[in-house]
Amino acid sequence: MGGLREVADPFVAPGPTGVAIRTGLKGLAGQDVMALRLVGGQMGSLASRDLKARCAAGLAHDSDQWAQRKRALTGQSSSRWAGSVTKATHDQWALARRGQLAHIQNLQAGVDMITGRLSLPVGAKGCKGSPGGYRSRREWFAKSRRLRLLEDRLERERADREAGRVRVVRGGRKLLRNRHNLQAAQMSEAKWRVRWEAERWFLRADGESGKRYGNETIRVSPDGEVSIKLPAPLAGLANRPHGRYVLACRVGFRHRGEQWADRVAANRAVAYRIQYDVERDRWYLTASWQTPPVRAVPLEAVRSGGLVGVDTNADHLAAWHLDIHGNPVGAPRRFDYDLTGCASHRDAQARHALIRLLHWAKRYGAAIAIEDLNFQAEKTREKHGRRKRFRRLISGMPVSRLRGRLVSMAAELGITVVSVDPAYTSRWGAQHWQKSLTGKRRKTTRHHAAAVAIGRRALGHPIRRRTAPPPHDRSDRAGHRTVQAASGIPGREETRPRVPGPRTRSVGAGRGAKAGDQCAHNRLGHTAEHESWHQDSLPLSHWERLLE
Repeated sequence: MGGLREVADPFVAPGPTGVAIRTGLKGLAGQDVMALRLVGGQMGSLASRDLKARCAAGLAHDSDQWAQRKRALTGQSSSRWAGSVTKATHDQWALARRGQLAHIQNLQAGVDMITGRLSLPVGAKGCKGSPGGYRSRREWFAKSRRLRLLEDRLERERADREAGRVRVVRGGRKLLRNRHNLQAAQMSEAKWRVRWEAERWFLRADGESGKRYGNETIRVSPDGEVSIKLPAPLAGLANRPHGRYVLACRVGFRHRGEQWADRVAANRAVAYRIQYDVERDRWYLTASWQTPPVRAVPLEAVRSGGLVGVDTNADHLAAWHLDIHGNPVGAPRRFDYDLTGCASHRDAQARHALIRLLHWAKRYGAAIAIEDLNFQAEKTREKHGRRKRFRRLISGMPVSRLRGRLVSMAAELGITVVSVDPAYTSRWGAQHWQKSLTGKRRKTTRHHAAAVAIGRRALGHPIRRRTAPPPHDRSDRAGHRTVQAASGIPGREETRPRVPGPRTRSVGAGRGAKAGDQCAHNRLGHTAEHESWHQDSLPLSHWERLLE
């Protein structure tokens, strides 16, 4: 297909591999808050030093250097605290490397886009989704200067990656930049300082199976008692033997509380993290553990019960149920959400829309087909130029977060999620399905037509409603024309079964003449009705009797 990119095959999305639940630490005493602050500050300073050492090692880092870093931290905390710090440092460095690679790819995409547009004449129009030349000589000159700037940045980033250098800020680079413009961030210096220190605290401990309640550093008993193993310099704050500090409050998990209690009772590994929310002035405890990977269901088994195609949009999810042959069944559904406001509001809106979608799919017992969207290459201003509204639109769509949350929530309900390639689903869905599914009482939107296209692609059917006619004289000698039913479906070529009864509305079903039977005709020797009666011949005239 000229000009069209290759469409990848659909696949069953892998299930979640971990669980995280959170609860509040309510009723903390003043001594408890002071102890948490001291422990977080002490371990945060050690984590900063360890991250500096890990970044200095670069690509030459090995297991011996890891063990050396851990031994250096053990003397100032404990062996388990040191293990948690070094593991968190390694994960943070690996995340920075992945972000560095994504930044290089983004810069390369911008360089390629500007180079292509500069090679076109000024004012040239684009074609097939590719932008044309720049509108004026002034814009052309400005973009040529930006090209040199992007090339310099790309060269520096590639040199850093080859050397193994990464730039990591504990506490977040965004919060660090807010310090230089507190008025725009609407923060005072004291408020910024409190938030900066809270973000740099380190209060997390990895779980360990076989130990008491699954964790020796931050231990939570089944009755909700929280105790912390204090670092060596803070051992004087202990209020329990063996250098432990027990908080005055009791905790309980409402969500997945039974699963957590079973793991704690069986001494299975549970990791804990204590966080401080500056805005709400509250402390939270997060428990997490790994779950065995869910065994993936074969794609053919998922298709056997039909699918629910879902089209992801900026403000709603458009869904339509499809049967095994790819035909839309019933009416489409729309699940709205509002992604404005704070992060907690956006997260609640997404969860509410997804749970309504899952309950609707559960009613049909069908799997869910969703696009494997990724807008990383589409957000650059080099491609879309002045289309700021469109760039803001695709930047505000949390497609990866929605997909991840949908997979984790669907696994709890036993619903399988199928990921499909998003190529041309909106365009072909509107072309082949929007008009045909629109009637007097229902107006099909472009998004619902795209949901049908997504579901058909997940089922393995072409998006278009019918294939091209066969060759020769457009007969069925070269094969069946339609793709609505496979060749192995029994009764595909047969006529419709006739409803018993007459073909007129004057007589009820099961009575009257037999349609398609010669006895239904008014002929000599044949009955026209089910009753046993015969039609008599007409009486003969006087001259006919004489001739006879």
